[in-house]
Amino acid sequence: MNATRLPVAVLVSGQGTNLQALLDTVHGREAEIVAVASSRSQAPALERARAAEVPARAFEVADYRDRSERDAAIADWLAERGTRLVVLAGYMQILEAPFLARFPGSVINVHPALLPAFPGLSAIQQGLDHGVKVFGVTVHFVDGGVDTGPIILQRAVELPDARDAGEVHDILRPLEHALLAQAVRLFARGALSPDPDNPRRIMVTDS
Repeated sequence: MNATRLPVAVLVSGQGTNLQALLDTVHGREAEIVAVASSRSQAPALERARAAEVPARAFEVADYRDRSERDAAIADWLAERGTRLVVLAGYMQILEAPFLARFPGSVINVHPALLPAFPGLSAIQQGLDHGVKVFGVTVHFVDGGVDTGPIILQRAVELPDARDAGEVHDILRPLEHALLAQAVRLFARGALSPDPDNPRRIMVTDS
């Protein structure tokens, strides 16, 4: 592992397009992806990791006594790999406080909505059902709530005639890829810090 690169672990559950974007943009540059952990053994994201010669493992809840034991096993494996930043890239599981405590202030997530609007699952469909005309992407630090952590980056797009969640996600996906890579770069440079007047707001101190 190159000592000048930020050791990053990526948690996945599905196709892994955000993982691929990180592999294509920051891996081997500002960061080094040292581990990919999946909640599903059949997740295509695992094959993307292995194709890039990144260590990859599945951690399914059924293989452990409970979710807490599974999360502890993931945390142990990531720590063994020297992880300093954990990126949730389509990871469809809630991480509990003991996991977050192992990587304090060092877990980020990408969400397909302009938080605090539409947290949780089916965010795009929530927006469609609400009749919104502006959609977007948020990258945020993870805390003990559901998509409630301090916001790092956001980007919006006007889609006044949107009707289909899949079509909206296709439009948002490049924004997810770009913002997630940007957030990793900023973290690697030590350019993110809480606003002293509002700790829920993250300031970019170095562009």
